[in-house]
Amino acid sequence: MRRPFRSGPPSAVPAPAPGNLPAELNRFVGRDDELAALTHHLGESRLVTVVGVGGVGKTRLALKAADALKKRYCDGIWVAELAALRDPELLEHALVEALGLTDHSSRLTRQVLVGQLATRQLLLVIDGFEQLVDACATLVRELLCRAPELRVLAVGRRPLRVDGELTFSLAPMTETDAVRLFTERAAAVLPGPPVTSTSPGPAPADARSAAVQELCRRLDGIPLALELAAGRLHVLSIEQILDRVGDRFRVLTDGRRGAPPRHQTLRTAIGWSHELCTPAERLLWARLSVFAGPFDLEAAEYVCGGPELPDEEVLDVLAELISQSLVVREETPAGTRYRMLDTVRAYGAEWLEALEDTERMRRRHRDWYMGLATWYELDWFSPRQADVAAGTESALPNLRAALELCLESPEEAHLGQHLAGTLWFYWAGCGRLTEGRHWLGRALALDTPYDESRLKALWVLGYVAVLQGDSTAAVGALHECREEAARTGNALARAYAVHRLGCQALLTDDMPRAERLLRSALDAYRELGELNSNVLMGQVELAMALVFQGDLEAAVALCEEVREICEDSGERWTRAYALYVLAYAAWTRDAHAEARALTAESITIHHGFNDLVGLVLAVELMALVTASEGDPAEAAVLQGAATRIWESVGPPLFGSGFFGAPRALCERRASEALGTERYAAYEGEGLGLSMSAAAARALAERR
Repeated sequence: MRRPFRSGPPSAVPAPAPGNLPAELNRFVGRDDELAALTHHLGESRLVTVVGVGGVGKTRLALKAADALKKRYCDGIWVAELAALRDPELLEHALVEALGLTDHSSRLTRQVLVGQLATRQLLLVIDGFEQLVDACATLVRELLCRAPELRVLAVGRRPLRVDGELTFSLAPMTETDAVRLFTERAAAVLPGPPVTSTSPGPAPADARSAAVQELCRRLDGIPLALELAAGRLHVLSIEQILDRVGDRFRVLTDGRRGAPPRHQTLRTAIGWSHELCTPAERLLWARLSVFAGPFDLEAAEYVCGGPELPDEEVLDVLAELISQSLVVREETPAGTRYRMLDTVRAYGAEWLEALEDTERMRRRHRDWYMGLATWYELDWFSPRQADVAAGTESALPNLRAALELCLESPEEAHLGQHLAGTLWFYWAGCGRLTEGRHWLGRALALDTPYDESRLKALWVLGYVAVLQGDSTAAVGALHECREEAARTGNALARAYAVHRLGCQALLTDDMPRAERLLRSALDAYRELGELNSNVLMGQVELAMALVFQGDLEAAVALCEEVREICEDSGERWTRAYALYVLAYAAWTRDAHAEARALTAESITIHHGFNDLVGLVLAVELMALVTASEGDPAEAAVLQGAATRIWESVGPPLFGSGFFGAPRALCERRASEALGTERYAAYEGEGLGLSMSAAAARALAERR
């Protein structure tokens, strides 16, 4: 809130001078001689206009000089930013607003300005007047004539040409100052230890290195160009910037940028920012509005590229939008991602609609993310599994947007079924069962033929429902999938349906049926040449069925084989379940140290993927191992922690006596050792642990 002009009797303690001069957000670098000269001129002339090429640093220098002189003006320093103003009729109102003046009389606005300023001793900074130069010149001349103590510091690309005006032409920075500025801004963009000039990142510690000096020279020492070049270190090395600086130089010197981007805020001047963009930047801005969340460079190139904007030029244009704070770059577990603020995206969406290109772009966006999901599904069975999980998490808002588009039109419902089914690894493996159930249910509610997409969505829905403990929904979807797959001759879909029916039998304690169905599915997979995480999971589930029937040796052999395949392929998600079975087998042999090590690795993997089903089972097994090692109190804490995790999974232990056996045995042993009340107290402590705290507690080394 602006402080109004001071009024009333003076107080014992002088109030600070009024004004709205903004504080510095980053350090002012260099320009010592120019700053001294400008402050001197302001002492000699009532109107000083700082002029220069766009991006040369006019505004920053003017505000720095004004701040240095603030003690001279008892009525303060007031800044009027006019860059967003288009209507000359509103110029006087804008100055009234900037000065914090209040007047409810019927006087004309110009009369208000003249009357209020007539006896004031203040400095008025007018910034960004180029589009209103005639009206601004007329008004400034009148104010100076009617207010003898008023001084004006104007900032623009050309002079006002008013009597008494002193024009201060600001030249580019000297090489020394340019190197200092670039180095400091580079360090702010990517903080950390110095890197070599051949690596992406900030400039070298030696700011006078040959590469930095050459870059500063080729950018003519223009501060905005240097800061934008430093911003490019997000995506390019210094040498790469030098290779492309020819195009950048032309962009920076043809006057299209206008006022420096750091003087434009998205809240108050988004339209002005749009006007400062080149046609290519405006086009990319509009097209990027179809992204619902973070996106990577490859997505932007595919979705937004085209005849008007070749995909090989998207990088350069995107970098320009980043430099103007219209696109934000951020580091995520999935790697470098870009995103737009909601207000920026909304403005771009309106522009895209005006271009009548929204539907085409939405479909290109959908096609990219369908392809990405398909690639991720294949890559899930690889050493990149953790990267796939992180990438899918990052892409989730865009995947949702793609699903929404698919489900808007009945004729494209099969695409939604395909996409929702393809993401099975994320729904089941990364703790997104509820959301997966939502999309699968919506997709399957639409009437489509029983093609491959619908059958896949059915078995995935059945799988998700099994893991949620919803046997009715699971059996319904899986039986429908099996029958229709048999009718249409889709052997692979039938194998998946049989597999998940076996999983459902496993979790409902029908071990003979589970063994029969799982063996049948595994035989079909082998015949079809199918090998992936699902197939390995079927082998682990068969091992579980054998364990619960007392055939521990066969179960261990199956899981050792799975572990070996996982080591060869880099697969970790299924490996965690195999380790769970191997840990249980070790516990039965009283090999507690081995059981703890295996369970700890299983917990680590499950927690990394956010697989709550696997995590809670492993935590409960760790509780049993802990009790068996003679620490009933800690076992009770882990029991409580597991109870809380179950609240996020579904029905505890799926209602299974077999899967519930470790918990029941642990509770009996720990409560006998502690007594009912103490056991309940320790269990309550575990109930208060977050998921991450529970995992950390389970992984803590025992003394």
